[in-house]
Amino acid sequence: MEQYRTRSPRYGPRRDRPRPPRQPLPSQAGRGAGGEPVRAARPPGQQRRPAPVRRPAPAPGPAAGGLPNPRLTWLGSGLFCTVVMFLLGLLCSVLFGASLTAYGVLFLPVCALTALWVRPGDLMTAPVVMPIAFAVGLLPVADGEGGTSSTLMGLVTALATQAGWLYGGTLIAGLIVIVRRIHLVHRRRTAGTGARPPA
Repeated sequence: MEQYRTRSPRYGPRRDRPRPPRQPLPSQAGRGAGGEPVRAARPPGQQRRPAPVRRPAPAPGPAAGGLPNPRLTWLGSGLFCTVVMFLLGLLCSVLFGASLTAYGVLFLPVCALTALWVRPGDLMTAPVVMPIAFAVGLLPVADGEGGTSSTLMGLVTALATQAGWLYGGTLIAGLIVIVRRIHLVHRRRTAGTGARPPA
């Protein structure tokens, strides 16, 4: 009786049998042949979105026409109007023979500039300083013989006779302030509506 020789398991599997495929180690999963990570293929219809580009804020340009555009406080606007009117009063007394009409005409653009240059937080103070500046500027123009009482009487007379210029300049300043105030409120409402998220 023939006995078949059995192969001991210590010699391993037979060479004529195919070897089972090797499973990759957990540390090597998702890596290529060179050890580099393999990225998942992106669907053909989906494209990579470019990163958003931040544009720098535009630099504030100069004022229209190259004119200065300061922002005066209530104290700065009062000092500006008073000093300018006093200097204009001196100029009128020297060049125009203390002409009250020339002084009144020059008072109007000063009122407009003061109302335009005052900052938004102090808009309502601009029309208040106009009568004070008008009275201070009348000191060099008012007729007087040199005494204090005569100067005061000339000042009161000039204020009474030139009240139309005073009212006109104050009205111009008041209208400019009202228009700037309406524009400021409208801009704030527009900014608040744009910043509110849609329902």
